[in-house]
Amino acid sequence: MLAACCCRAQASPLPERPAEVRIVQQQGRYQLLVDGQPFHVNGAGLGGGSQEALVAAGGNSFRTWQSGDVDKTLAMLDRARDNGLRVALGIEVARERHGFDYDDGQAVAQQLQRVRAEVARYKDHPAVLMWVVGNELNLEYSNPAVWNAVGQMADAIHQIDPRHPVMTTLAGFDAGLIALLKARAPSLDLIGIQLYGDIDQLPRKLVDSDWTGPYIVTEWGPTGHWESPLTSWGAPIEATSTEKAQALQQRYQDYVASDQRQGLGSYVFLWGNKQERTPTWYGLFLASGEATPGVDTMQYLWTGHWPANRAPALRPIQLDGRAAIDSVVLAAGKPYRAVVQARDGDGDPLAYRWYVLQESTAKSIGGDHEQVPAAVDVPLRERGEGVVELQAPASAGNYRLFVEVRDGHGHAAHANFPFQVSR
Repeated sequence: MLAACCCRAQASPLPERPAEVRIVQQQGRYQLLVDGQPFHVNGAGLGGGSQEALVAAGGNSFRTWQSGDVDKTLAMLDRARDNGLRVALGIEVARERHGFDYDDGQAVAQQLQRVRAEVARYKDHPAVLMWVVGNELNLEYSNPAVWNAVGQMADAIHQIDPRHPVMTTLAGFDAGLIALLKARAPSLDLIGIQLYGDIDQLPRKLVDSDWTGPYIVTEWGPTGHWESPLTSWGAPIEATSTEKAQALQQRYQDYVASDQRQGLGSYVFLWGNKQERTPTWYGLFLASGEATPGVDTMQYLWTGHWPANRAPALRPIQLDGRAAIDSVVLAAGKPYRAVVQARDGDGDPLAYRWYVLQESTAKSIGGDHEQVPAAVDVPLRERGEGVVELQAPASAGNYRLFVEVRDGHGHAAHANFPFQVSR
């Protein structure tokens, strides 16, 4: 089922006053109201991507993760106001996995004081839609006192700002977690649900956990690196940008937009670009700014119309005539051929960029910061459209071959291939 919007959106500035945002229940269905009007979240997690591109694609909202940098946050909110976008404003909350002790009363009180100050600072901005208190605080945690702290924050926010709902986001959920939230943070207005390859489990999880309240899918997207097939040495195999776009369409229609009773919308991850196992895994844009097929898909899902000019499509890379799942091992310094089949439905000429990076050794979780792996200087000779000859790195180790295919109109497709080099 498609979202309600049926035409390409245009930027229209928001009124110069704070919005009155409520969640109501009518005939067994939850609905988000902004100044009394129904508002279904067609949004994205904003990670350096263009707000204006989000509006052009039919988006009406984005979410963030932090608001501690005052100048940066105010500039972002002002830009959102001018673009007519509503913001689910993220408030950083310390995580147990990073060493925070929720049994330390003084530390918890100091954090609450900081949260109060941030809410007071931004609560009257016209672009604020709701508050997102922390992100995936249930990831690798053991102390349920964190939910008492979340409940205290929700109570404090409601006292300071009665106009905007409050949620926290969960990395998956089950009956035990929902029971803790109901008991320790009952004043939360809704929850944020974050699922990737397992989003097909969302309907069952809602039933099994006995969550009957409203929610937003605050993160969803391609199959996660922790869920993907692995090579024999443990490197995750990333889907192509074309495969990801196909998954976005199926997952949105079947598991996001299909819930008209409890679901208030979603924020696809990620409107921008970031390094997380690879530089291309989650971002809907390349680091150089080109939009991938996933952007086209989101425009279709939000508006019912594909863009006039679309991104290229491609098939997975073949290296030495084999697929990534074959766990390809190359001999150091030897020549090999890689092939990718790409096409452009608009007939635009395509430009190919091939490069090799070291395989990421990051063990971070929950989106923690990672460095882009180092580039590897190897000879790469194009032997025709979509064909490249590369010389395997001289040093044994784990590597990844990337290709980016651009259409010259601000769009690109991409794929990569993990491989190993032996001496």
